[in-house]
Amino acid sequence: MAKRWRKPDFWTFITLGIVVLFALFLVYPLLSLFINGFKDSSTGAFTLSNFTRFFEKKYYYQGLINSLMISCCVTVLAVLIGAPLAYFMTAYRVRGKNLIEILIIISMLSPPFIGAYSWILLSGRSGLITRLLEDWFGIVPPSIYGFDGILLVLTLKLFPFIYLYVSGALKKVDASLIEASESLGCSPVKKLFTVILPLVLPTLLAGSLLVFMNAMADFGTPMLIGEGFNVMPVMIYSEFISEVGGQANFSAAMATIMVIVTAVLFMGQKYVVTKKSFTMSSLRPIRPARMQGVTSIAVHAAIYAVVFLATLPQVTVIVTSFLATRGSRFLSSFSLQSYRTVFDSLWDAIANTYIMGLEAIALILMLGMFIAYISTRKKNVLTSFIDMITIFPYILPGSVLGITLLLAFNKQPLLLSGTVIIMIAAYVVRRLPYTLRSSAAILYQISPSLEEASISLGCSPVRTFFKVTAVMMLPGVLAGGILSWITVINELSASIILYTGSTKTMSVAIYAEVIKSSYGTAAAISSVLTLTTIISLLIFFKFTGSREVSA
Repeated sequence: MAKRWRKPDFWTFITLGIVVLFALFLVYPLLSLFINGFKDSSTGAFTLSNFTRFFEKKYYYQGLINSLMISCCVTVLAVLIGAPLAYFMTAYRVRGKNLIEILIIISMLSPPFIGAYSWILLSGRSGLITRLLEDWFGIVPPSIYGFDGILLVLTLKLFPFIYLYVSGALKKVDASLIEASESLGCSPVKKLFTVILPLVLPTLLAGSLLVFMNAMADFGTPMLIGEGFNVMPVMIYSEFISEVGGQANFSAAMATIMVIVTAVLFMGQKYVVTKKSFTMSSLRPIRPARMQGVTSIAVHAAIYAVVFLATLPQVTVIVTSFLATRGSRFLSSFSLQSYRTVFDSLWDAIANTYIMGLEAIALILMLGMFIAYISTRKKNVLTSFIDMITIFPYILPGSVLGITLLLAFNKQPLLLSGTVIIMIAAYVVRRLPYTLRSSAAILYQISPSLEEASISLGCSPVRTFFKVTAVMMLPGVLAGGILSWITVINELSASIILYTGSTKTMSVAIYAEVIKSSYGTAAAISSVLTLTTIISLLIFFKFTGSREVSA
């Protein structure tokens, strides 16, 4: 007997609507990108010439090699800094631990290009540290430009991801395992490498992938201080800008290569983590021990030095924003001149950031709740597709996403280029995973029996969701939403490709001011952005009732 047709309910329409949105703003743009990559710019015929051109000319494929090299080096350094830092902060009592963790999180959530700009002020050709060393000691410091500068900025920006991941894993390690190893005669070093490291290795690999992806995708840092050290995001942007007016086929091919490389790396890491992953139940968490003597001094000095360097960019932009300027030079007197310039001529960029950010967050919160619910409570083929497609924002660099959206929506009947809609779509697609993860995590803690009890008392399933489930999900959803908000207002790589004069954001304005050498104005608007990030982080702590951020 054939199955009886069931009338579509509320969740069926929600699922179909979400599928349509993802198909329109993610799947269709990606297909447009791949198709354009295989087209000849003059004839429109399908060809492999764009890919052949990339691999035949060293200038282009060297950019891919450079991206992989900088990403690998940043990942290794981030692990070497973040993992020991997490271990000492968890296993030992460190003075000022709460403040240190807040400063580490702030350094992580601020955009990397502000770090690059700050290091230009400090160690550029006329930077404060540069002049100090040359005038007082006759020492010519290493250049902040090129490979070394990019490595420094991205390492200090991204090691907090390793710190947060490893700290979270160490808090789940049962102290009885460590005590057992000690009772068997394990030395502290052997205990670290044979017991603790294998336990946190899957988490360390996951954090390493996140660092690698962020380093690979970063646009602002190499654009500001690369100076001839070409990397893929900058080259894709440059080629795309030079091809504006044409069909941008070659930049589409380059973006396709980058998507394939990041996708392969992502799938490889997921496979390794799946093979090595296991569940830990920390009945007795590690209790921080007290350090004494030279060890205590050395560890505290190392921790404070790392945190100082990580937060130095934020301190630099705030201090310099209050200095008077003459052209690109800072004077020794204090002034509000830069802030007056910002609020007179760049107020639209600030307003756009807040307005578009809030509109994007409203959509992110709604989609995050709905997707989390249907993925956990209404599993079927369509929800499995949605669950799978939400992985793609992790492997899509912002500049690539910007190009995919422009290629897809630059002609009728879906002409969205230059509009607020395309900016918001980029923010939603790129930053939805933060809210989605926190929404799903809290939903797993809510028993379905609560919903069943509400329905048995005569409440409809839809009303039950909004009056019971959604209310209980709200703390987790808002916590993820605040993190999404912080990353939205700091977004540069997608915004720099999609913006027009009427949709310029603070990140784009900072980048433009740095390029023009208007360092005072750039410092002032960077301070506004940094202050917004800090206030948002404090709100996040208030909502969650903790001082921890899940990377």
